Formats: sequence, structure tokens, C-alpha cells
Amino acid sequence: MTDLVVAVLWSAVDVLLIATGALLVRALSLGRWRTEDARNREARMFAPAGALSFRREGQRVVTATGVYMAGSAFYAVLAVLLVGLSRAASA
Repeated sequence: MTDLVVAVLWSAVDVLLIATGALLVRALSLGRWRTEDARNREARMFAPAGALSFRREGQRVVTATGVYMAGSAFYAVLAVLLVGLSRAASA
């Protein structure tokens, strides 16, 4: 039972990281870049192995791994900022 709960929670974290990363990519690039369509898996056909992004038809496409990393980086930076702010407030 515990394994099921852990798997569901980890899946929820994955969805949160991917959704955050996709929003970041679209917002920071002002719509010039797009994210990979999860159903088509474009990266398998058009990107070199392990690529975080690739160019297709003149537009930059961020792969699922790139989106995941962008979301993870956002929350890591947010955590560092919050810890720094809490230390500054307590000093």
C-alpha cells in the first residue's frame, strides 16, 4: 500500500514539474519556443539523443526532459530564495 501512495505522489510531483517547466518555457521565450507534444514524441524523430531542445521548421522545440529540468530548476531557485529570505528576516 505504501508503494502505491509513493508512486501516486511522485507522479503528482512529475506533473507539477512538467507543467511548471512548460509555462516557464512559453513565458520566458514570449511564445517563440514551444514544448514537445507528449503524444507524438517529436524528439525521437527530430532531435539528437539526449537533446534538451531542437529546431523544427524554424521553431525551437523544448523536449520533455528539457521541460522537466526547467521546472526542477525553477523550484530549486525558489527554495534557495526562500531560505535566504528567511535567514535575512531572522537576523
